[in-house]
Amino acid sequence: MKRSAVLQPLSREHHTALTLAKACERAAQSRDEGLVAKACQRAIRAFSDELEPHFQVEEQSLLPLLLSAETRPLAQRTMAEHQQLRALLDELRRNDAEALGSFGKCLTAHVRFEERELFPVIEPLL
Repeated sequence: MKRSAVLQPLSREHHTALTLAKACERAAQSRDEGLVAKACQRAIRAFSDELEPHFQVEEQSLLPLLLSAETRPLAQRTMAEHQQLRALLDELRRNDAEALGSFGKCLTAHVRFEERELFPVIEPLL
C-alpha cells in the first residue's frame, strides 16, 4: 500500500522498529545474560535516538488531527501505547529479560496497530 508522502518517513521508521522488536524478543527468549544486556542497551539507545523522536512527531503532528468522537479512541490508544513503552525503560536499564521481551512484543503490536489502523484513518485528514 502506497503511503502519503507525509507518512512515508514514519512507515520507514516502523520497519526499523520491527527489526529492533524482534531482536529484543529473541534476546529475551535466549535467557543469555550477556545477550539480554546487549539488547537492553540497544533498545535504550534506539528509544532515545529513534523511538522517542518518532513518538513526538506523532503526538504533536498527527494525533491532534483525531478530534472527532469516532477517531479519538485511536489517539488515546496511541498515547497509551507510547506511555507503556516509555514505562518499560527503567526495567530495561536493569537488564530485565522479561521487560525486554515485553518491550519487543509491545513495540511489534504498536507498529502493527499504527500501520493497519491509525495511518489509514489519518491519511485522508492530511
